Formats: sequence, structure tokens, C-alpha cells
Amino acid sequence: MKYMIMMFGDAATMMEQKSPEWIRDMVAFMRTLNEDLAASGELAGAEGLVDSTQAKTVRISDGIAVATDGPFAEAKESLIGFWLVDVENEARALEIGKRIVDFTKEPLEVRQIGEEPPVI
Repeated sequence: MKYMIMMFGDAATMMEQKSPEWIRDMVAFMRTLNEDLAASGELAGAEGLVDSTQAKTVRISDGIAVATDGPFAEAKESLIGFWLVDVENEARALEIGKRIVDFTKEPLEVRQIGEEPPVI
């Protein structure tokens, strides 16, 4: 079963609120987690995202899809990184999520990757 484990936040706030030592420890923690998941065969992918200020929004304007620098969704925190894991069951995905939260002390979301959309 595949799950996406999603972290939320923003780089600017992290840099203001966390010490350089904590940030170095977090990077080391993430590397170790990725290595552990790769070694167990459970890591299907993991990426950190650039700060949301560099994101683009694509929406319909006058019937045409247009990419712009905003406006963005009203949120202080946005998706900042994720892991895609292929695990035996939801309990294992949650165990991985708990390991991350034990370090970061921040909530995250664990969501199963869906199968095909239902046929109507």
C-alpha cells in the first residue's frame, strides 16, 4: 500500500524559530530516515519543496489556463516536503509518521495513495 507522508510549514518561519543546530540535526534526521526507508525497500520517493513564495498558481482566466505568481491559498503553512512510501499497511505508514513527528514536534498528514477513480 502506498502512502504519502506530508510535512507542512515554511522555510522563513523555520529559519526564524529554530536554531542552526536544530536545522542541521533535522537535515541529518531526514537523511537517516530516507536511508532507513530505502534499506527496508519502503521508500518510493521523498522530496523537499522550495519555499511557497516561489510557487506558481495555474487557474482558468477567460477560458484559458494561465500561470501566475499568485494569489495563493490563504495559509500560513503549505506543503514543504513529502515521502512516498510503499508499506505493508496503514499502521506502518503511521509508525513512520510518528517517527518524524517525534523529531519535528510538528503535525503532518499521512494519506493513502488512491487507486483509479471510480467508474461512473
